[in-house]
Amino acid sequence: MKTLGKKGAATREAILASARQAFTQSGYDVGVREIAENAGVTAMLVNRYFGSKEQLFEEVVDLVLSAPGILTREVMTNAPDVSTLCRDVAAALVAKTAPGITSMDGFLIMLRSANNGQATAILRRKFETHFARPLSELLPGEETSQRAAMFLAVIAGFQVMRQVVEMAALAQAKPDQLERQLEALFGLLIIGTPVKHLTG
Repeated sequence: MKTLGKKGAATREAILASARQAFTQSGYDVGVREIAENAGVTAMLVNRYFGSKEQLFEEVVDLVLSAPGILTREVMTNAPDVSTLCRDVAAALVAKTAPGITSMDGFLIMLRSANNGQATAILRRKFETHFARPLSELLPGEETSQRAAMFLAVIAGFQVMRQVVEMAALAQAKPDQLERQLEALFGLLIIGTPVKHLTG
């Protein structure tokens, strides 16, 4: 890949920023022309830098999923045991889904692009790479891929109900109560039983 000069790098970043905003607001079906216009460039230049809208979407998804979040590679690799992983993810999930606290770009891109087959194929592949596969490799026992996927489904469902729908029972609950309940639920998925100190 040819090294970009200072101006070229700035143009590329402007296109990425515009694409992230557009995909967050409108999903995958947004037009390249709109992305280009908001970046102050032509559609031809967007294709020159990224090849296609599909490749641009893929890079935006990579960018969003690589940002510090709830289930990060650092959390997955640094937890000394699976019980700690359950606790850390539960705490991060509660903290980052407090209404109005955290940007929801990645989540909104996923929701608003779900009706497009190309987009869901990219999202599925990226979620496997960033989250499902690394998590499944940490889990003990059998059916680790399925349990990792269920773990991610719990995170996504909780985020929808607390941060998007803002169900009162979740939005107004005491954070420590939510953390304990999520930790126990994650324990069921990770080690087959609720984490020990919550049941004993």
